[in-house]
Amino acid sequence: MITSPHNEKLKTVRKLQRRRDGRFVAEGEDLLAAADAAGWEPLERYVAAGSGLAGTEVEPRVLASVSQLGSGTRALAVYRERWAPAPAGPLCVALWGLRDPGNVGTVLRSARAFGASAVALGPGTADPYGPKAVRASMGALFELPVARVASVAELPGETIALVARAGAPLQRGVQGAVSVVVGAEREGLPADVVAGCDRVAHIPIATESLNAAMAATIALYELANDRPN
Repeated sequence: MITSPHNEKLKTVRKLQRRRDGRFVAEGEDLLAAADAAGWEPLERYVAAGSGLAGTEVEPRVLASVSQLGSGTRALAVYRERWAPAPAGPLCVALWGLRDPGNVGTVLRSARAFGASAVALGPGTADPYGPKAVRASMGALFELPVARVASVAELPGETIALVARAGAPLQRGVQGAVSVVVGAEREGLPADVVAGCDRVAHIPIATESLNAAMAATIALYELANDRPN
């Protein structure tokens, strides 16, 4: 049993929570259960002594000192990052310049909920394997292919740039493979990204703008509406 916060393995966990090296940390029994269900093997798994959970036992106060959750945790694990070689259709959401890891994790959760086939991360987008993004994904990170892309040309199917108050209203029932491209709330999509998409669409709203994760969620709902479950 690990009883010291100075244990070398726990020092590694702390380092990975700040900067990843191809490995990342997930905290909480629900996230670890999602990883297990999706077939992700942990490199290391640490659990609170006396919890009855499987893994290397750690004295509860020591495990709490490593946790980034306000209430502490009973389990955390280290995993190897997985990156898909390319995003696949039929329904992909691509994020460009979303710097908030919480938004990135939320989009992953929405993408999983509405049956997206992949999530693509363009330049300037937050790391999906950072602690905040992993938590916000609620396990979706373990179930969806995530790929890095450098240009719209790498996205599958018809590409739709989501731009506030531009183009036609986004409509459901798009046939064939499609990628919806979402930018940051303030900056929006870069002009060259918009120009590289097949068409531009917007979500009709009565206010100035939507949170980027909310906009992506609505777009995924609309585009997934007529697709088979």
